[in-house]
Amino acid sequence: MAARSAPSCHLRLEWVYGYRGHQCRNNLYYTAAKEIVYFVAGVGVVYSPREHRQKFYRGHSDDIISLALHPERVLVATGQVGKEPYICVWDSYTVQTVSVLKDVHTHGIACLAFDLDGQRLVSVGLDSKNAVCVWDWKRGRMLSMAPGHTDRIFDISWDLYQPNKLVSCGVKHIKFWSLCGNALTPKRGVFGKTGDLQTILCLACARDELTYSGALNGDIYVWKGINLIRTIQGAHTAGIFSMNSCEEGFATGGRDGCIRLWDLTFKPITVIDLRETEQGYKGLSVRSVCWRGDHILVGTQDSEIFEIVVHERNKPFLIMQGHCEGELWALAVHPTKPLAVTGSDDRSVRIWSLVDHALIARCNMEEPIRCAAVNVDGIHLALGMKDGSFTVLRVRDMTEVVHIKDRKEAIHELKYSPDGTYLAVGCNDSSVDIYGVAQRYKKVGECVGSLSFITHLDWSSDSRYLQTNDGSGKRFLYKMPGGKEVTSKEEIKGMHWASWTCVAGLEVNGIWPKYSDINDINSVDGNYVGQVLVTADDYGVVKLFRYPCLRKGAKFRKYIGHSAHVTNVRWSHDYQWVISIGGADHSVFQWKFIPERKLKDALHIAPQESLAESNSDESDSDLSDVPELDSEIELETQLTYHRQVYKEDLPQLKEQCKEKQKSATSKRRERAPGNSIRLHFIHGYRGYDCRSNLFYTQIGEIVYHVAAVGVIYNRQQNTQRFYLGHDDDILCLAIHPLKDYVATGQVGRDPSIHVWDTETIKPLSILKGYHQYGICAVDFSADGKRLASVGIDDNHTIVLWDWKKGEKLSVTRGSKDKIFVVKMNPYVPDKLITAGIKHMKFWRRAGGGLLGRKGYVGTLGKNDTMMCVVYGWTEEMAFSGTSTGDVCIWRDVFLVKTVKAHDGPVFSMHALEKGFVTGGKDGVVALWDDSFERCLKTYAIKRADLAPGSKGLLLEDNPSIRAISLGHGHILVGTKNGEILEVDKSGPITLLVQGHMEGEVWGLATHPYLPICATVSDDKTLRIWDLSPSHCMLAVRKLKKGGRCCCFSPDGKALAVGLNDGSFLMANADTLEDLVSFHHRKDIISDIRFSPGSGKYVAVASHDSFVDIYNVTSSKRVGVCKGATSYITHIDWDSRGKLLQVNTGAKEQLFFEAPRGKKQSIPSVEVEKISWATWTSVLGLCCEGIWPVIGEITDVTASCLTSDKMVLATGDDLGFVKLFRYPAKGKFGKFKKYVAHSTHVTNVRWTYDDSMLVTLGGADMSLMVWTNEVESHREKKCCDSEESDIDSEEDGGYDSDVTRENEISYTIRALSTNIRPMFGVKPHLQQKEPSVDERQGVVRGSRPPVSRAPPQPEKLQSNNVGKKKRPVEDLVLELAFGYRGRDCRNNVHYLNDGDDIIYHTASVGILHNVATGTQSFYQEHNDDILCLTVNQHPKFINIVATGQVGDSADMSATAPSVHIWDAVNKQTLSILRCSHSKGVCSVSFSATGKLLLSVGLDPEHTVTIWRWQEGAKIASRGGHNQRIFVAEFRPDSDTQFVSVGIKHVRFWTLAGRALLSKKGLLSPLEDARMQTMLAVAFGANNLTFTGTISGDVCVWKDHILCRVVARAHNGPVFAMYTTLRDGLIVTGGKERPSKEGGAVKLWDQELRRCRAFRLETGQVTDCVRSVCRGKGKILVGTRNSEIIEVGEKNAACNILVNGHVDGPIWGLATHPSRDFFLSAAEDGTVRLWDIADKVEDAKQSEFGTCCSDSVLQPRR
Repeated sequence: MAARSAPSCHLRLEWVYGYRGHQCRNNLYYTAAKEIVYFVAGVGVVYSPREHRQKFYRGHSDDIISLALHPERVLVATGQVGKEPYICVWDSYTVQTVSVLKDVHTHGIACLAFDLDGQRLVSVGLDSKNAVCVWDWKRGRMLSMAPGHTDRIFDISWDLYQPNKLVSCGVKHIKFWSLCGNALTPKRGVFGKTGDLQTILCLACARDELTYSGALNGDIYVWKGINLIRTIQGAHTAGIFSMNSCEEGFATGGRDGCIRLWDLTFKPITVIDLRETEQGYKGLSVRSVCWRGDHILVGTQDSEIFEIVVHERNKPFLIMQGHCEGELWALAVHPTKPLAVTGSDDRSVRIWSLVDHALIARCNMEEPIRCAAVNVDGIHLALGMKDGSFTVLRVRDMTEVVHIKDRKEAIHELKYSPDGTYLAVGCNDSSVDIYGVAQRYKKVGECVGSLSFITHLDWSSDSRYLQTNDGSGKRFLYKMPGGKEVTSKEEIKGMHWASWTCVAGLEVNGIWPKYSDINDINSVDGNYVGQVLVTADDYGVVKLFRYPCLRKGAKFRKYIGHSAHVTNVRWSHDYQWVISIGGADHSVFQWKFIPERKLKDALHIAPQESLAESNSDESDSDLSDVPELDSEIELETQLTYHRQVYKEDLPQLKEQCKEKQKSATSKRRERAPGNSIRLHFIHGYRGYDCRSNLFYTQIGEIVYHVAAVGVIYNRQQNTQRFYLGHDDDILCLAIHPLKDYVATGQVGRDPSIHVWDTETIKPLSILKGYHQYGICAVDFSADGKRLASVGIDDNHTIVLWDWKKGEKLSVTRGSKDKIFVVKMNPYVPDKLITAGIKHMKFWRRAGGGLLGRKGYVGTLGKNDTMMCVVYGWTEEMAFSGTSTGDVCIWRDVFLVKTVKAHDGPVFSMHALEKGFVTGGKDGVVALWDDSFERCLKTYAIKRADLAPGSKGLLLEDNPSIRAISLGHGHILVGTKNGEILEVDKSGPITLLVQGHMEGEVWGLATHPYLPICATVSDDKTLRIWDLSPSHCMLAVRKLKKGGRCCCFSPDGKALAVGLNDGSFLMANADTLEDLVSFHHRKDIISDIRFSPGSGKYVAVASHDSFVDIYNVTSSKRVGVCKGATSYITHIDWDSRGKLLQVNTGAKEQLFFEAPRGKKQSIPSVEVEKISWATWTSVLGLCCEGIWPVIGEITDVTASCLTSDKMVLATGDDLGFVKLFRYPAKGKFGKFKKYVAHSTHVTNVRWTYDDSMLVTLGGADMSLMVWTNEVESHREKKCCDSEESDIDSEEDGGYDSDVTRENEISYTIRALSTNIRPMFGVKPHLQQKEPSVDERQGVVRGSRPPVSRAPPQPEKLQSNNVGKKKRPVEDLVLELAFGYRGRDCRNNVHYLNDGDDIIYHTASVGILHNVATGTQSFYQEHNDDILCLTVNQHPKFINIVATGQVGDSADMSATAPSVHIWDAVNKQTLSILRCSHSKGVCSVSFSATGKLLLSVGLDPEHTVTIWRWQEGAKIASRGGHNQRIFVAEFRPDSDTQFVSVGIKHVRFWTLAGRALLSKKGLLSPLEDARMQTMLAVAFGANNLTFTGTISGDVCVWKDHILCRVVARAHNGPVFAMYTTLRDGLIVTGGKERPSKEGGAVKLWDQELRRCRAFRLETGQVTDCVRSVCRGKGKILVGTRNSEIIEVGEKNAACNILVNGHVDGPIWGLATHPSRDFFLSAAEDGTVRLWDIADKVEDAKQSEFGTCCSDSVLQPRR
């Protein structure tokens, strides 16, 4: 049926009447081409006054409210409102998007401004914090963000004369911002006495730190720096809304309707009062001015744009006008002329010429207008009013004919009858009145019957009938003029309607979506001639349907532009145009109608580029001519990869179970087993739901994926290597153009993409954070620098990455339906294609977004499902394979032709130098020439062609081909059945790898004396595999049903297989032919076992909860074991063959006697004594420890015990394979765990000699072979296994200082309660109420200004007459006594070759000259500094980083931050505001000095890496759940660092944007336990040294503990320092001074020998917190706030700095006549200080805390 497809005609936006003047300002500019750019509704408009032509930018999805012009005046930035608003930067010449900035603001974007060279853009949000955000707009990247102000910000501007400075202003404030690093720091403008504190509306920056700003009262405030220096009073008589600076000076425009021009020093030049000009009117209010040369543009509140030529300033040209504020509902078209009439709540009625695009008449009425109609002869115009009256005017001169008021409620619709005799008037009180036109509009009838307000009316062609719609969606028909309701079917059939504007009725059923309520379409108008219908709805969309459209959910074309609801839409009298009007945006859009025959010439109007997916040309219902989806594709689209539990959820789940586990693990648990396993070989390849995931690497190995493993297969040696970085199913794989790196994407809640090296199998980069649930497609760009990925979330998000840096470049929503493939353009790195279900889209990167255009099929084909895409030999050409077997050839976005290539879907394509290769469901590989003209050769995949060297057998001929790749003289083919084949060009086929086909795999058995195993699966096959050297499938047999279990007889001759229909069979183990079969049960046979010894009996367990026992020799059932309440999961025989152990799904452990099946109850003590032939059970005391902490969520599905009864292997629902020591008694045993399977592991079995472990993955259909490495081999290769779930409960050691440091809670200055209120407004500066205009000038979504300050006391006027005021000089910090040693470490360093030392106290960084004792200070921190480090790289000399405490991480000025500064000139180089709530406790520079590592005090102890010069955060991750004390980069690395803390040492690697960490492994050293680690140092060859709380130093090789230097100190080792030039290591600890020992020791590079130094401080114990080594000197900072220099040769000590140790210092007194002062503190000391000599003179202990001058006389 025709209505099921969209109409083939089209609308093109031709003109927009209006300008957005209300609630917006500074939104009107001249471009470089002398065109005028502004916006209205959701459209950016570029208007050329010379040609009287408009161009439109339509990349926004909602109202635009802000606009900024690039300094070169070609590019424009616009910001919109909405839940997820974005900013578009676009070209005003081509009106194409250049960049999209998104995902940061909420509510809307209030202001925008470019900086001087146009590289950066600043934006202000409408959110509650009015966030200010700075963008690198070309790259779409946010550089910095900070909360702007508690109230609305109205304007923001870059200071064009000072770099990195901005100014913002708004409600009662002005702020001066500086941008440094990623930190935006504001300073509030000081109004002082010069002016009143008031709302500032606009601003402009000038030279010499001057800023001019326009205030609400009409004054101009002039600022120098942050201070108000003068005001220009009465510049305007009311608020100044706009200020524009140009070469000649400044222009200002205000609410008083005046424009003022000022010169560069703000001296007045001239005034233009627009109210006085001929177009002017009272109440004209200027919202925007732009001064360029001799032209001035003015935008007004009432949607007019004036252009003023300066020398004729009293004659402004009115170049654009529109309706003023208020809803716009009334629309009518003239019956014979190209005119449209509109009427609005602004009480004006306006007549527009559609040809001249101009307003030709306007008349103001008394009441808001809600509807309009023009009589047939075009003489009378009727207007329905909001108050229930209607007025009739003459169109000619707008004079009133009649005014009638019969109703109380609004008139919503009125229409003249086609013969011109009647006027029908529909009212909101649900009645329609009929008036006679000739009788001076006397009422002649009334239609009653509706129960709701009248919404639409239509007359029949003969004027005898009227149809109405009401608010409840009902349709009524009345006879005219009387108004009697018509119900007879016959009468209704004969009616013909003169117009169709009703939304209800058979003819327009199709305009409603299939499932929708009936009130969101506001207006309809039918075009009988063109057989199309246009509709307007509440979502700002105008749609075009075929007319009539009878069935719901018809197809349409849709057009956006209006932002809010479109209230009305009409065809012009000759159907050339469509006019639509917007309610809230009160704009009038004129669309040109392009009928079908013209479309052929107008290919250029094909698909419009769009950001929002909503611009779909088609609607969502199914086209009747879409072919059935291929069965394979259909299955694939139904797959969901959602998991009940994602691996990411495990840490939280473990936390929740902590309590349970604490109670359970009071007993000391067994250690993990000594054995470990290593993955050796995997049988399987993921082909059933993935495509194009199989490639040759550079050196001819083959890379693919299965389960959670990336596999590199060497076909010469038949060996595999594995990438094990993923922890869940890998769904896609792409190879770098150089064929050495691979990208793989996985399933997960926040799924990651790993880019890894096929040689070293090390991850290079890990990308995550933008997808959900999983990643289904990835592709590298041709230069290998970028990577595109597609997620499987509902929107199939597309992300473009710079993978080396780990940065997201762009992101967009892809499609509602599944996307199968993404392909990057090899010629243009910014372009890509996605293809999927009814989806082919061509994308172009624009900043942070991607713009998509649909493939334009035209008449050639239909929108088909695309399965694969490749690019051709130019950037324009692309080829896609469809689900019907065609290859589509595309040029740009247009389909050029289609070629039939395969029967069934084309799943894979590959481009060659000279042609293409395709593979399809038909099992054929086809080679094509370079234009798909002809097929050169085909290869059918057949069993007959298999070469002798194959590693297995083909299951069927012509298997469905899912992946093809070429290289090394061969074609590599991956099939749906999990086979990988290599096709020689001459024809023979070699099978390399294979696994089971789709369907779960459960059955597994290992042979009693050979290295082979058998598997049986739901894919209805039984297979025999060779486990040792040849790694191949030896035999396969098809079964009539799938199976779930199998077992070899003890002599290895027979193989029993349990099937899913309740039957089981015994087969000959060599030939797999049937020996005998039985069918006694209905449900799945879940386990099957031969009795040990001779194998006389076989026990068969089923899901019917019975176990049957059969005698093998007589083939009879001899017993049935009853009594289980649930399905049977596992059975085991005892070694005598007399007893069966049974596990059930209800977690019961039952025992039965064989062969009769009598149930036995055996006490658990006895169970342990029984010797079992096999142990595959998961229940019972012996294996209580195998159940994980989160046992309710995950099940242990299988287990198997080695024949020496030492190691129990288990498999569970989360895909972990674990090894436990047997018996695993006590809950939550320790284990080693291995991730390779993705979902549940269904079965595990050791081979007969325990040399290998075989595991089966259920859903991943893979068979994995692991080799067992026994303890004695361990020393050679330490295998990585993740340690147990629970941290060791042994204590990490105790030391009072460490405990204090860990428990200290930093009071944050920003949060500590002020004794006096620090904010508020002095009463004499408090401002009067904001004016009404200002309150209304608030965009929707903003809040009223509320001050949270306490009320101020009245100011007492003191009598200060005659008092001379002495000017107060500024205080300058000269000396600081003290050093923070009590809770910080490694915070004293040498600079300038040991001449200076740098350290910190309170919130200052101090540079202290050793020789003179002079100090200089860095004072930019606003709270206590906690850590300090010095950049060691020669390129960054004297660069220091300090981290401070701070409150929550909202990126405001009180957030914790790291400052990087130059120690010599104290310049701040960068400030990094960070999300470490509470504070930053450790900082460290990398080897190149470009990266900085910071650690937070937040509960997760987050570790973050920064590129500090740009202020860019590279990576961040929770470090540990307990305190981390220190984290340091390896001195030779930019990617590796080590963190130490409470019972914690971790070795980290930075890969792209991800931080990978390994726990320190203690296992090789017996009885080593994890202690609290306090310090870290480094040696050559990846050695790491960590100092512990007990005084030992641990030595680590990679991440494995290799030895312990016992008692390096007698107390905790607090500080360690690695000397870069000679590798010597200094350690500092807490000790009592003694003859041989000392608190500071100098060690050799290996930490074998040392030399001790004593600190002669006279303390009972020395506690060293910081050490540093210079030339022949060691610098020591102590817990007692002393800094001491120790000579290496003579061990002489020199105290450089000291201070109070603890507690607040309360006592302070100065000497009456000398430069001395006293201080007393809660550390129990009173100290006397000499200011002149800069030293402490005396110290007296054990005093209280207060002192005055008379207590102590200074000694002299």
